Amino acid sequence: MSDVIIIGAGPAGISAAIYAARGGADVTVIAKDSGALSKTEKIENYYGFASPVAGKALFEAGIEQARSLGVEIVTDEVLSLDFDGGFTAKCVNGEYRAAYSVIATGVSRAAPKIPGFKELEGRRVSYCAVCDAFFFRGKSVAVLGNGEYALEEANVLLKTAASVTVLTDGKEPQADFTDNIKIVTAPLSRICGEDRVTGIELEGGELLPLDGIFTAIGTAGATALARKLGAALSGNSIVIDANGETTVKGLFAAGDCTGGMLQIAKAVYEGARVGQYISRNLRNPKSGASS
Repeated sequence: MSDVIIIGAGPAGISAAIYAARGGADVTVIAKDSGALSKTEKIENYYGFASPVAGKALFEAGIEQARSLGVEIVTDEVLSLDFDGGFTAKCVNGEYRAAYSVIATGVSRAAPKIPGFKELEGRRVSYCAVCDAFFFRGKSVAVLGNGEYALEEANVLLKTAASVTVLTDGKEPQADFTDNIKIVTAPLSRICGEDRVTGIELEGGELLPLDGIFTAIGTAGATALARKLGAALSGNSIVIDANGETTVKGLFAAGDCTGGMLQIAKAVYEGARVGQYISRNLRNPKSGASS
């Protein structure tokens, strides 16, 4: 068991890891991949670089620095984050526990480009099976996605829904879906309904009646992880206090997922603040942070 689990290996997550580790904390960083930073060709506005630096080089330098301080870097996909007095990150290849957790996964910059999706958000188009499964007892629901995250959401819904269908929207399934989950691989044309979801139209015109649709495309994003723990959100951003702590005690957030400037400088600052605060509390639990 670590002192802190950090989800995300970008500037915010690694900065938090470095400051926490330097303060004596046992730190585990979990990330599926290198995220948005490594896809940035040139960074020209970051302090200390007279010439542009490649995002991949900056990412790799951060990882190397964290490892040199004893930080454990785990390459895995986080499916869910749970709290039972401590935090448990459930991943594809295992589970990790810690007293504190930091969400630093950035923010999703794309929504499903399916007609009707935006119009019906909040009207039986949901982002959280744990949060909303209760409202679909005995109903027919679908999960939009094709990977491990979609499988996790589908398994949650199976406990209450009458039927669960996974809609891959033309993509090949990338997880081992069980026989009690129906798989539809046809491309999607539109989500049907006016004041609420009534179904989905497949390419070719076939209509599939549904009572609700859950979005689980790609991996579990920052807001999805926070929402399942009951942390307050403001739009697509996680609400934090002056120390980077969310409304769930012991759960922190840093970087793009907290809103404001989507810049490396901000992410590094917020990560440093969180890492320092957690390590200080571990040394002195009465200093004001959560215990």
